[in-house]
Amino acid sequence: MEFFYLYTLISSILIVSSLYLHFFFARSRHNLPPGPRPLPLVGNLLDLGSRPHRSLARLAARHGPLMALRLGVVTTVVASSADAARDVLQRHDAVFSTRSVPDAARACAHDHRSMGWLPPGSPLWRALRKVCSAELFAPQRLDAHQALRRDKVQRLVSHVAGLAREGAAVDVRRVAFTTALNLLSCTIFSDDLADLDDRGASGEFMAVIEEFPMAVGAPNLSDFFPAIAPLDPQRIRARLVRVFKKLHAIFDEQIERRVQERAAGDPPKNDFLDLLLDYRGAEDDRGFDRQTLLSLLTDLFTAGSDTSAATIEWAMAELLQSPSSMAKARDELVEVIGSKQEVEESDVGQLKWLQAVVKETFRLHPPAPLLLPRQAETTTEVRGYTVPKGTRVLVNVWAIGQDPARWAEPEKFMPERFLEKEVDFRGRDFDLLPFGAGRRICPGLPLAARMVHLMLATLLHRFEWRLPADVERNGVDMSENLGVTLGMSTPLQAMAMPI
Repeated sequence: MEFFYLYTLISSILIVSSLYLHFFFARSRHNLPPGPRPLPLVGNLLDLGSRPHRSLARLAARHGPLMALRLGVVTTVVASSADAARDVLQRHDAVFSTRSVPDAARACAHDHRSMGWLPPGSPLWRALRKVCSAELFAPQRLDAHQALRRDKVQRLVSHVAGLAREGAAVDVRRVAFTTALNLLSCTIFSDDLADLDDRGASGEFMAVIEEFPMAVGAPNLSDFFPAIAPLDPQRIRARLVRVFKKLHAIFDEQIERRVQERAAGDPPKNDFLDLLLDYRGAEDDRGFDRQTLLSLLTDLFTAGSDTSAATIEWAMAELLQSPSSMAKARDELVEVIGSKQEVEESDVGQLKWLQAVVKETFRLHPPAPLLLPRQAETTTEVRGYTVPKGTRVLVNVWAIGQDPARWAEPEKFMPERFLEKEVDFRGRDFDLLPFGAGRRICPGLPLAARMVHLMLATLLHRFEWRLPADVERNGVDMSENLGVTLGMSTPLQAMAMPI
């Protein structure tokens, strides 16, 4: 058996090598964008390092804002400026709207039912996108759920106040994650999936959810050498199968309970799950099957809770290291909110400094620094260069946020830069693209924007914050933990004092 495995691996490597030589010599026939010279077999893989968004930004500084690399045998084009991103995400949006599916996302055939990975021409993709946009993230739906968000944020306040009384540090990411998770679960299932006061259970759930973007975003030989993908040499796809089974068991229990309640004649809850179970397509009068529901729920929970929590954590980390920025945020809240205990969503429009803090956090720490990979549907000319059909396309939004031609002192946390010029993060201004742009823009953007601003404003309005003594002495660890989502390697701990 071991001999057979070794023989298969060697044969695969020989096949990959042949493919590489074919592509290497074919490269000269293409008018590809400039880029670093690839090495035999591995191409430019060694150039990526452990922080690809940073490595690719350094390479783009030498080779240009539209750059071609050979990652294994896969031609990859990277857009690293606002103008290059506009070409990919707007001018040629139709050509580049198909996702390049990572091998890990093929676990449990997730890519066949996932809104994140299905091609935009797929009837299922259109149906899933339509139901989410119209019934979950539409402005009128979000307005109807304001009381629910207020309740979840008040539970967050109560929990943090309890930690403050105990003199215990707040794990900022965990409490933000649990709050965002329960908001989603109450919107979808009319039930909480985690408990802020049960640190073990909520931490375990967070670990499972975070495993998905970490596995999908991990450098995977199967993505660079597709010929060996069936072997799953790093066991990343197998790792994600285990994650999916855990999540699907949780979601399947919720679905099965609801189906039985409906069969017993219980009154409808009129939440998103009821709507999904009642859905019928206009073309075929068919609903979503169970596996499609499980994939959709996996998409919603992995994308909706992890990214919002990461943004809150980065924002708090930056503010705790910038006393003047923290003071301005607090002063603005006093001026706008006054003696009111609760921050309302309607108040956020007047909190210009808070909005600038969130934008600056998105610029420095975009939730998905390379967005999700795209693929060229046809051979296309971009900025005078040829992007061949099948090319993997990345947009380095982290590099765009660090462009010195666009941002003065780009490495510094300076929210005031967004008071001086109006920049939108909803896909219209290509200087700031935390959620992407075009037809594949993140559909959950409207909810994420409301939750991030409301949670951050409430935490700053109800508490004074400082770093624990040891962190203050040694400094905040701002190193990154990169999967698909950009998180902090060391969870941020902070001390809260009720006002």
